[in-house]
Amino acid sequence: MSNLNESGLNPAAQGKAAVMKQIPDDAAVRAESPLHHIDLPSMAGKQKDGGIYLKELAFVGHLSLRCDQKNAEQLSTVKEILGLELPLQPLTSNTNDQVQIRWMSPDEWLITVPGDRTFEIEGLFREKMTGHYSLVNGSGGQTILEVRGPSVVDLLKKCVPVDLHSSEFPGGKVVSTTFAKAGAVIRRLDEQSFELVIRRSFADYIWLWIQDASQEFGLVIEQ
Repeated sequence: MSNLNESGLNPAAQGKAAVMKQIPDDAAVRAESPLHHIDLPSMAGKQKDGGIYLKELAFVGHLSLRCDQKNAEQLSTVKEILGLELPLQPLTSNTNDQVQIRWMSPDEWLITVPGDRTFEIEGLFREKMTGHYSLVNGSGGQTILEVRGPSVVDLLKKCVPVDLHSSEFPGGKVVSTTFAKAGAVIRRLDEQSFELVIRRSFADYIWLWIQDASQEFGLVIEQ
């Protein structure tokens, strides 16, 4: 694997933590998302119109960061690495065209980055971050579903015990909640768009639930 020394570690992490490159360079090695068995791409475009549009954002890097929000040096380092400040207000998020940071608790944030940059970014944290902190790469254990459309709020009302009115759940807000009998981290993207960060083990269940709950609206798969 590239950028590894003989011990299989990123040299910047030597003596600190193992930083393993999880995405292979070998194109012959097939990567499979949590919903690969559904073959969503083959469904894309078969139905043109509906009240719900869904796509999986597969192979995204998921990094869980815990640090001290009162530590100015750590906050500055995070901004240097990600090009974004950590959101410090509860249930908020900060995003740019490549990075999304979700507030999870007073000392925890869920960061998503392009999959091919995950190894690089994790290595930068190990190299530059000082003080007491934790960074966990959970990329293989989660996926993201984006759901949108004129009926998306009506769909989600069937799934989550959350007030989805825009006055209470504006764009950028993040909540961790139950979804059916599973769980999800939900972020509102705009008036008619939400993203669901879900665990790999629940992905098939949540897909089947959404498929059933969308019947009255019409479900369109996007790629």
